[in-house]
Amino acid sequence: MSEKVGILTGGGDCPGLNAVIRSVVRKATEAYNYKIIGFIAGWRGIMDMQFEPLDRDRVQGIIHRGGTIIKTSRTNPLIEKGGIRKILENFGKLELAGLIAVGGEDTLGVAKALYDEGLPVVGVPKTIDNDLSGTDYTFGYDTAISIATDAIDRVHTTAESHNRVMVVEVMGRHTGWIAIGAGLAGAADLILIPEKPIDIEHICRIIKKRHDHGRDFSVVVVAEGAKFKPGPDGDERVIMLKKDVDEFGHVYLGGIGNVVADEIEKRTGFEARVVILGHVQRGGSPTAFDRVLATRFGVAAIDLVNKGEFGVMTALRGNRIVPIPLAEAVAGLKYVSEDIYEVAETFFG
Repeated sequence: MSEKVGILTGGGDCPGLNAVIRSVVRKATEAYNYKIIGFIAGWRGIMDMQFEPLDRDRVQGIIHRGGTIIKTSRTNPLIEKGGIRKILENFGKLELAGLIAVGGEDTLGVAKALYDEGLPVVGVPKTIDNDLSGTDYTFGYDTAISIATDAIDRVHTTAESHNRVMVVEVMGRHTGWIAIGAGLAGAADLILIPEKPIDIEHICRIIKKRHDHGRDFSVVVVAEGAKFKPGPDGDERVIMLKKDVDEFGHVYLGGIGNVVADEIEKRTGFEARVVILGHVQRGGSPTAFDRVLATRFGVAAIDLVNKGEFGVMTALRGNRIVPIPLAEAVAGLKYVSEDIYEVAETFFG
């Protein structure tokens, strides 16, 4: 009888998830004779014993599809009563040889906690934000910046036609990788990221200077998690859609673009408009780069399971896929470095 291996996808959906699933199934079934079961909706699936068998026919033709065929959720078993115990018990009932958890900092943080409790788990890094430590790139990022760059290209023409300031809000809760990548590629005139608190007076001076020199339009890219410089009370302004938090304690961000545009229009007198890309950045087909990277991660993950190497995450280091400890992967976020931001600043104004 073949051994069974589980796989789940957690957190926000991301282009390339299906490519990971496909590569795990193909390598597992054809090279190692494993049976793969996919847990439905992330950690919720293993807690509630909701799963489906995954074979070659099930993963046929999915490499180009966005989203995930086994669904996802932001379920956090660490805060659910008896959540860890349920997962360990159900894992034992299913007699699994290992589990592959595909996700970002939250999903892999849970994976690390479960590994510490004895669960044989391998992580695969997934986030469009590209902010996971230990890996040069996460799949989904290339697709997200490609979508955002295309939007910025389109915004340029309408900004120039109407002599407007166009503010494009992109994703990026804690880090500005999408804003920097798309802003540089799309020739944005200003890029605002969480790592650098916004000095609105400085921003407006740059925009006014552009107009003084005959460049009577501007494109500003802002990450959703960007904050304003602390006010007199010492607090940074964080713009939220609502005051609720998800199961991992994250607030629902969004709306910073509107605030920035309002401040620019009020302080400069120039007409400002906003484009909020939102979940468009997560959707649709992954780029070729993300399909290949996700495929390599999936193959490496099932290879690690077969070797019995658990408590690790697949990571891209240079051109190679290597295992790194989950503890290292979730130890801290990867922020936009000063040297990359300085490159972007070269083109401000």
